[in-house]
Amino acid sequence: MQESDFEYVGFWPRVGASIIDAIIVFIITAPPLLAIYGWGYFINNNGPLVAGPADFLLSWVLPAVAVILFWLYKQATPGKMVVSARVVDARTGKTLTVGQSIGRYLAYFVAILPLFLGIIWVAFDPRKQGWHDKLAGSVAVRPKHRGPEPVRFGG
Repeated sequence: MQESDFEYVGFWPRVGASIIDAIIVFIITAPPLLAIYGWGYFINNNGPLVAGPADFLLSWVLPAVAVILFWLYKQATPGKMVVSARVVDARTGKTLTVGQSIGRYLAYFVAILPLFLGIIWVAFDPRKQGWHDKLAGSVAVRPKHRGPEPVRFGG
């Protein structure tokens, strides 16, 4: 495939993909967290950032490893797959390296700290890159014509 076969993925499809990914992570992590820490874990908003070792592994390590592995092996998380998006190297269009993937994941924290400005940046950037994309040298792309055939009006 050539560059002309793809388009950059905009803000709203990426928000939708993130919501899908967050729901999946919650469905996977909530039951064991509930079993270990009880309902207070979800209700107590004034608690510590990390409730214990199991919380650290289930809430921080597992999602990070899963996302990075999805980027490396599928070029997309499940949410991105739903919107037909792939995360690729901005220069080559190929799969991200391990270093880029880890850097992109960590750069999300940089992007969300100033009131999510680095995420909102996607809406205004010509290549639809958030700060995490710019720092990692990545772009989110999808095929231009995702349907069975392009829309044509008339005869």
